[in-house]
Amino acid sequence: MNPILSIAKRELRASFTSVTAYIVIALFLLIAGGLFWLEIFNAASTELSMRTFFTRAPFFLAFFAPAISMGLLAEEQRSKTLELLMTLPVTDTQVVVGKFLAALTLLAIVLGATLPYPLSLATLGDLDWGPIIGGYVGLLFLGAAYLSVGVLVSSLTRDQMVAILVSFFCCFLLNTFGELASHTDGTVAQVLRFISTSGHFENVSRGVIDTRDLLYYLTIVLLSLSGASIVLSRRRW
Repeated sequence: MNPILSIAKRELRASFTSVTAYIVIALFLLIAGGLFWLEIFNAASTELSMRTFFTRAPFFLAFFAPAISMGLLAEEQRSKTLELLMTLPVTDTQVVVGKFLAALTLLAIVLGATLPYPLSLATLGDLDWGPIIGGYVGLLFLGAAYLSVGVLVSSLTRDQMVAILVSFFCCFLLNTFGELASHTDGTVAQVLRFISTSGHFENVSRGVIDTRDLLYYLTIVLLSLSGASIVLSRRRW
């Protein structure tokens, strides 16, 4: 079997034996459900949509993704199992990508668990599926970017608490650049909007899937995972 898939399966299996993972997943689904029902029971809402969910979900994803990724490499380093893993015939890149794919699969499973929300809305009337599909695609790509940042931070420390705090700070900062852009103008505002994860998510969540927005997220993933691989290669020597 491909080493990357083997590492991903091993990591994913370990995730479902962790109480912490179940707590984090339950909290995210609880918050997601709260956002959904808040919109349903909002008396001012006259249309079937998940606008409130997709508007606020990116912020909570900035918490959720670091919670998933905090122990991917930090815990391995603390427990000395990373050294054992590195003795196997696998490259640093394969280790990093395998662990990232496991975290991304877990995120996709959690997002999939929220699909009953739009399906239930569809039974109540005509639902515009464009923004719904765009929103889920945006959340998956946004989550991938946040997870990759978490993997990079996790490679730099042995402490999971440090990993989650630093990862959250980085994700939160990327998320709030868009808000900062609204208080400035000119070139500074354009730069802030470009590097803001929320700005690109807003474009996708409207149902307009622009390859430039997806490439932005993929660039973050590529740079972060490359950085994590470099860190591991230096630790190897």
